[in-house]
Amino acid sequence: QVQLVESGGGLVQAGGSLRLSCAASGSIVSINAMGWYRQAPGKQRELVATITTGGTTNYADSVKGRFTISRNNAKNTVYLQMNSLEPEDTAVYYCNYLEWVGGVNNYWGQGTQVTVSP
Repeated sequence: QVQLVESGGGLVQAGGSLRLSCAASGSIVSINAMGWYRQAPGKQRELVATITTGGTTNYADSVKGRFTISRNNAKNTVYLQMNSLEPEDTAVYYCNYLEWVGGVNNYWGQGTQVTVSP
């Protein structure tokens, strides 16, 4: 089992910045992917960004150039630096941990609210 603890959400004005953190603990394997997804009211959960232990990143088109994902493998922690925030970024942000051990195992954090005011 893997546990994920998120922090860093909050309320910010449009154009502002926030940094999200997610620490993983438990049965962490050496090769995995961690990332962030978000879900706005009335919408489906969507990918924001992911990063592998090797540093390969993937971003949603809507956040490219504004958000940066990074990780500290020694601390099993992933970060999401969000700049130039827009009201459309308002959502609950969920941390995700993905591993390929005997199949695909997927774990989620509890979510952290990000609210961007106009």
